[in-house]
Amino acid sequence: MSITTCPTCGEPHSWSWEEAFDKFGFGDGDGIVMTEHVAEALRKRGYTVTTEPWGMHNVTITSIRTKKGKEIIPEDINLGYDAPRDYLPKRIINLLDEAFPFLREVMP
Repeated sequence: MSITTCPTCGEPHSWSWEEAFDKFGFGDGDGIVMTEHVAEALRKRGYTVTTEPWGMHNVTITSIRTKKGKEIIPEDINLGYDAPRDYLPKRIINLLDEAFPFLREVMP
């Protein structure tokens, strides 16, 4: 889990990159939503990433495309509910594990 200090209350919050793919991630959107940080880590590696509001207050990653336009998120998963470690390719999982290592501070 990564850690981000809340700019409002000053308290540290633990989170994982997997929450960016979870409809109920980041405290169902009531916490510090770090979806764009996760998306940006993928974009820096050349992927095209789409994030979309889900419900009233959460944002999730809904698409990851390669430079050639191939969709990486399988069509047959239950997006927002299935665990991303179960459907994302190992190279994406490794990239995100590296970008958001255990107990590393990530600025909001």
